[in-house]
Amino acid sequence: MPPDLRLSRSAGFGLVAAMFLIIVVALLIAAMARLSTGQHGTSSLAIQQARAYQAARSGLEWGITQAFNAGTCAVGSPTLGGNLSEFAVAVACGRTSYTDEQGVAITIYRFTATAQNGTPAGRTDYAYRQLTAVVERSP
Repeated sequence: MPPDLRLSRSAGFGLVAAMFLIIVVALLIAAMARLSTGQHGTSSLAIQQARAYQAARSGLEWGITQAFNAGTCAVGSPTLGGNLSEFAVAVACGRTSYTDEQGVAITIYRFTATAQNGTPAGRTDYAYRQLTAVVERSP
């Protein structure tokens, strides 16, 4: 065989090996990009859920403050600022009053605060939290 034919066969093998290596590296890069995107989405949802929890907790505190300061069963939507401004909070309240054995009037308040940032169909990072608190008020 002439030396030119041996040289071209080894050059063709190098091309196949290089193509294989390029394909393997491209697949690894694509897999890492997909994994990174999934991790980013998961951490974004975790942050939104934590914010929803804090917004609902703020609603509970608002309702409890209204009950203890004004003696009313506050129902409403407090306005939140800062990082929680995108959340809508609704506070519901139920009240039960009774007199104990010593004749002291006691009022039990049950608050439910719901916080959400839009609708499930409208946002990919939709978050919803509902918290309940029961407090007792006596003079």
